[in-house]
Amino acid sequence: MGSEDHHVKAGQGPVGLAIVTVSDTRTPETDQNKHYLEARLSELDHEVIAYRLIKDEPDQVEAVLKELAAHRRIQVILFNGGTGISPRDTTYDVISRHLQKTLPGFGELFRMISYEDIGPAAMMSRAVAGVYENTIIVSMPGSTNAVKTAMEKLIIPELNHLAWEVVRKG
Repeated sequence: MGSEDHHVKAGQGPVGLAIVTVSDTRTPETDQNKHYLEARLSELDHEVIAYRLIKDEPDQVEAVLKELAAHRRIQVILFNGGTGISPRDTTYDVISRHLQKTLPGFGELFRMISYEDIGPAAMMSRAVAGVYENTIIVSMPGSTNAVKTAMEKLIIPELNHLAWEVVRKG
């Protein structure tokens, strides 16, 4: 069965998602990524079930990952922020330790696409995706441009397929 067949089987039904913004400075009102993601996903008839705004503290990242992955209606968790290389950027480290299966292609493709926009600075992104507790986890940089790039070029085209693959039985 090819990718096209899987897309057909995955259907176009709504996917249940959670948005997690990792930031030491944003508020729910100033979180442009939240506003973009909620509007864009709603436009596509997906359901944002939860939103969290947390500091880039390892214990907060781990707690929200476990909390949201345990929610039975959440199929995909979209993290934004904390993927850089500064001492405060710990999101990647926590998430990558918990992923039970990784999707290395996400980070590779994201950096390739980003390189076209921002040049060699793309190498500093530690964007990562994979599976944790039968939930798709995507962690992307916190810039609004990076979130839009990841969503429009990688995540949205495969969203239903990802949600279906992670739970299919055969």
